Amino acid sequence: MPMTDDLSDIIDRIYDVAVDPIRFEEMLDSWEPRLSRQRRIAERRGWAVVVDEVEQHIRRADTLLNQFIRDDPSRRGPLDTQVSAFLVGPDMTIVDANSIAATALSASPAERLDCLPLDAADTERLRSVVRRTLRDGEAKPSLLRFNLTGHERSIVFHVSPRATPDGLLALIRATELGWPEHLTHAMREAFALSAAEIEIVRALAEGRSLKVIADLRGRSLATVRTQVAAILAKTDTHSQTELVRITLGLMDVIGPPTTETKGGEPPQLAEIPFHTMNMPDGRRYDWIEFGAPGGRPLLFLPLDYGFIRWPASAEAAAAERNIRVVVPVRAGYGRSAPQPKVANYTDATAADLERLLKQVNIRQCTVLALGSDIRFAVALANAAPGLVRGIFGCSADLPVTDIKQYERMHKWHRFTQANARYAPRLMHFILKAGFALARRMGKDAFFRRINAGSPADLAAFDDPEIREAILVGSTVSLSPDHSAHEAVARECIDSEIDWSDRLRTCTVPIRLLQGADDPQAHPDTVREWQQSFPNLDIEIVEDAGQLLFFQHWRRVLAELECYLPH
Repeated sequence: MPMTDDLSDIIDRIYDVAVDPIRFEEMLDSWEPRLSRQRRIAERRGWAVVVDEVEQHIRRADTLLNQFIRDDPSRRGPLDTQVSAFLVGPDMTIVDANSIAATALSASPAERLDCLPLDAADTERLRSVVRRTLRDGEAKPSLLRFNLTGHERSIVFHVSPRATPDGLLALIRATELGWPEHLTHAMREAFALSAAEIEIVRALAEGRSLKVIADLRGRSLATVRTQVAAILAKTDTHSQTELVRITLGLMDVIGPPTTETKGGEPPQLAEIPFHTMNMPDGRRYDWIEFGAPGGRPLLFLPLDYGFIRWPASAEAAAAERNIRVVVPVRAGYGRSAPQPKVANYTDATAADLERLLKQVNIRQCTVLALGSDIRFAVALANAAPGLVRGIFGCSADLPVTDIKQYERMHKWHRFTQANARYAPRLMHFILKAGFALARRMGKDAFFRRINAGSPADLAAFDDPEIREAILVGSTVSLSPDHSAHEAVARECIDSEIDWSDRLRTCTVPIRLLQGADDPQAHPDTVREWQQSFPNLDIEIVEDAGQLLFFQHWRRVLAELECYLPH
């Protein structure tokens, strides 16, 4: 089929841009006029596959190329990836290759580039780019699109220089996937997909058309279309593009399972009973308390991971300091009923907190909030003047208003938060699959995976008391019989709505400690917040990440003294 200049340019543009969820939306907006023109051409000439071809390239490029462009060699080896990767020397010989490249492209050490399944012209073009890369040592990568011999689909090669002990080599990565087995188990568990349905998802992720999938499986095209419709319904996605884009994204951000490490037997946290109340609309709402009964009231908001417990020593210290800690189990967590559909999720959550404080006879309190829960504390203070004496935040997530602030986030956090902003209808899929992976891998291994880029958080998690508090406390979020993914998805989407005005107009004192190694809030972003919100007292703590409170609870409790009611 001939390709118009518009269509060729669109496809080239797709592969020229590192399309993470943010740029995916920008790219679609930029090229919508050309795509519309292609649709008109397709209708006039009967080229029904034109737009579908564009979408296939979009879903192949999206997220995978984000990994190519953004990969940090200090955090992983050049061949430690879920796609084909191999190194080439000046003599055009393959020096090293991962198992995916060996299987998918026949790329093996000591072989020359001629071994790749490309025609002669494409092989020579690749050689030319490798020579230029090694000659110039250019940091900017080159992207090349070829057709594999014997296949109808395209493949993209990403060529970049890589310094090694043996000199400068060319690192080549290709959009040939290595499908991780643990993703199969997680998708089966999360969405009740059959083995056949998972194989179809895998084939779609590999860029195969429905006709090719039907031929490979020995089924009619109509049967495969029916199966795809069932998959979309089970995963709550609305198109093959959505399904594949998020599947590739999960594959990229999760990586292979890690080995769970115990770090010795941790001390045992004392078991705490759950208290229950009924909201005016009949919903069940739970909470726990620890510290000093009748002591100075502190409302603790435990982040959307549900970290409702503190390290054992910290809970004991709260009692010694005469602090009564009240911890809500928010709607959709544990046995608390989900929040009904509401006009404003933040206001509804703040109203629940206000009713809880009334239930436990607290007329004034201080709020200690982790992460994005800071917005609930601000909403409560604004809605009920006099109820909140002060707000203390640890590793707070303030409004993200600039694309650069997303780009500074670590991979998992950027993937989740950017999709919450730009593709909110996909959050059910993302969070359900993520929680299923956490159940499959174990919470310990899952935590280490998503925080792999934060040495401070990994070091904190190795502390037996901190690890115990996180694993025990987060049972309200994930346990053998419960997954709070729906509530977390709603909270992630809600957190991406700009609430800057709420923050600027809040009249209670707000003190924030921000970890310099926080995977979600980079120090540059924190410094921008300091400029945007001069009414806040913000300090960057060098040796901490998202687990700042769990590391530095002694400091936090000491600083809270001036905020707590007496």
